Amino acid sequence: MRFINVIKVALRALRRSAMRSVLTALGIIIGVAAVIAMVSIGNGAKSQVEASIASLGQNIITVFPGSMTSGGMRGGWGSASSLTVEDAEAITREVAGIAALSPEMNDRSQVLANGLNWNTTIRGEDISYLDIRLWAIDEGEMFSEADVHSATKVCVIGRTTATQLFQDSDPIGQSLRIRNIPFKVLGVLASKGFNFFGQDQDDVVIIPYTSHLKRIARRPNLNSIIIQAQSPEVMARVQQDITDLLQQRRNGKEPDFTVRNQQELAEAATATTKTMTLLLGAIASVSLVVGGIGIMNIMLVSVTERTREIGIRLAVGAHGRDVLTQFLVEAIILSVMGGALGVALGVGASQIVSKLNNWPVLVSTSAIVGAVGFSALIGIFFGFYPARKAAQLDPIEALRYE
Repeated sequence: MRFINVIKVALRALRRSAMRSVLTALGIIIGVAAVIAMVSIGNGAKSQVEASIASLGQNIITVFPGSMTSGGMRGGWGSASSLTVEDAEAITREVAGIAALSPEMNDRSQVLANGLNWNTTIRGEDISYLDIRLWAIDEGEMFSEADVHSATKVCVIGRTTATQLFQDSDPIGQSLRIRNIPFKVLGVLASKGFNFFGQDQDDVVIIPYTSHLKRIARRPNLNSIIIQAQSPEVMARVQQDITDLLQQRRNGKEPDFTVRNQQELAEAATATTKTMTLLLGAIASVSLVVGGIGIMNIMLVSVTERTREIGIRLAVGAHGRDVLTQFLVEAIILSVMGGALGVALGVGASQIVSKLNNWPVLVSTSAIVGAVGFSALIGIFFGFYPARKAAQLDPIEALRYE
């Protein structure tokens, strides 16, 4: 019996009990739809986190203050404030493979302008900071190297800060006061939105790090040092060279700094979303197994109902493998059709959820192929027993069946 004929007979048999076939496939449809929707939502969340991390820049290595031990007092990560401008200059001078570097100061303060005030982040940075962060100037210009060397009272501001302090007026050329010190606004940054920590990146005032050290913080130590490696291939080597250099500058004392790269940050940030995606997909896959059990149940009923038909086929010369193939194909068709309808339903459901809740979704081709392939395997696995039972029927007993 040619395979095309087997498919035709299978489709004809399924059409005879159309409603039962649809209800049988419903378990597979719901299972596949749930897998596609859950994985799409999980992948969307993961891609959003990755995009947020990518917005921080490419090939980034950050040096943070580390732990501290002084007498009987001990502190954890960030408790030591020993990073200096000289450390940053030594890294620039002695470590190969660095594309850009910016010493960093970070603080929050009330800022005043035009009779308005706003509590915002004050960042002290070098001129290369915007290149490292891939951040464009929307209006005006960035402060210069000369401004950094002379600790000039100038700044660039984020879009949120500009809106809160200057509202409808042009902020370029105007002044704002940080701790009663006037800073001239040179530029307004392009909008970046929120980062993966939920912080508004546009709520910021950026000034030369020298101005922050001398005029705002009035202390010699940096909050961190941000470095951009020339390529992903040299990141590990640059990170190790920075660690060795800073340790050498401390004359073998216990490290009071921590060096982290962007990849480590990305892996930590996406670990939760990966786990949740796998968990949601596994839970949704249970529906597929339940659907497969439904297929097996209906196929067993079908074998019982068609016992006499099977007996006639065997009596006129059909082989057991032909009957086996017939019922197996019917189970696979039910599964694959359910899988295809489930894909359409899952994609539609994920898009609806995205629009209603403003959640990002990312429909994965691999998830679609995997869900349809798994549904076909479900059909083979759960359809094999009923098909084998039909193939092993005794023709004489089958013909006598009423």
